[in-house]
Amino acid sequence: MKRNRRISAVASLTLAALVTGTGAGFAATTTPVAAPVATHAFATAPATPTASATAPTRSFHGALPAPSGPYAAGEEVIHLTDAGRLDPWVPSSGPRQLTVTMLYPAVPGTGTPAPYMTLGEAAGIVQRQNLPASSGVTAQTLAGVTTHAFDGARPQRGRYPLVVLSPAYEDPRITLTALATDLASHGYVVALVGDTYEDSGETLADGRTTPCAICGDPTRIDSIPAGRALDVSFLIDRLTHGNTAWRLAHLIDKHEIGMAGHSIGGASAAATMIADPRVRAGVNMDGAFKPAPVPGQIDRPFLMLGTADNQPGGGSATTWEQAWAALGGYKKWLTVTGADHFSFSDLDLLHEQAGFPTPPFSPERGVAITRAYVTAFFDRTLKGIPSPLLDGPSPDNPEVLFQP
Repeated sequence: MKRNRRISAVASLTLAALVTGTGAGFAATTTPVAAPVATHAFATAPATPTASATAPTRSFHGALPAPSGPYAAGEEVIHLTDAGRLDPWVPSSGPRQLTVTMLYPAVPGTGTPAPYMTLGEAAGIVQRQNLPASSGVTAQTLAGVTTHAFDGARPQRGRYPLVVLSPAYEDPRITLTALATDLASHGYVVALVGDTYEDSGETLADGRTTPCAICGDPTRIDSIPAGRALDVSFLIDRLTHGNTAWRLAHLIDKHEIGMAGHSIGGASAAATMIADPRVRAGVNMDGAFKPAPVPGQIDRPFLMLGTADNQPGGGSATTWEQAWAALGGYKKWLTVTGADHFSFSDLDLLHEQAGFPTPPFSPERGVAITRAYVTAFFDRTLKGIPSPLLDGPSPDNPEVLFQP
């Protein structure tokens, strides 16, 4: 998966840039230096030779944009254990464990502000990136990023479609929080799935935060989508059958389920749709398909949303062209002019807020476009609500091109 391997290197530049200052993460220096644009989140960037022990400490106060829908976004973290399957990456750890952030339509003004991540998860990022105190990016400031989600918020009445979100290779689940909160505000229950041992750290039920067992190992990438498909099917079982794993599972309309993913998470959305017919609509945000579906495997709605690299004839478009030809249901292929790989997650925005170089394309526009088109797609496919955004080019979004 050439695209995802390139992305993992860039991901090492993203949390690294968000964390070390080379393109996609929080930088490790107070004076940003020119660096390649990161294409993967919270990763590892090369050491910056201009850093000095006497550099003043910079201030970092991250904030995601407020949701655009009529509801507030409630949040609750749940922990699941699949007793029927050993962890695929660290079998010695026992059954597969998952940490999942559930977001849901809530009553405005209820609950308390939710942290972006646990201190253990944030410390895992800081430690993995070897961030100096002068960067201003600490476990406390990372955990304290404003999310506009609220712990313990009172849920709205009713039933809502379920959307599962899957992050990029090596990226924590929290990197899709801006999209998750917006979907919740528009009337969706959202499950942000943490991929244990696949990123800088997920805090489990016992309070331990797991390290990454496969980061930087390209031989493992091909196995990720199939493994995540098993995780998601298990999650859907636990959220929709009998004795559920979540106290608010009654909010879920189990007949209307979608999945979206960024990078390898997008490939995982396709793999899950092939494996589990309960997932009725899918979105791949700028990820190579691994493997590309063949005709007859996905005859349900699918959206491909990515960079110019993935438009027909683009440098990374091979699996997108194969997937497009194979998709049998309602489908859209959109590319965003000027966007980079992390325009579709929280990372470019947080990188900008941390004071590090970002692509010329506005991170705020990246988040806004991602939210608008993903929500419009699920509105149409899971709720039956038409949206002119999906009918063709929009003067309000000139960067978005319809392919082919």
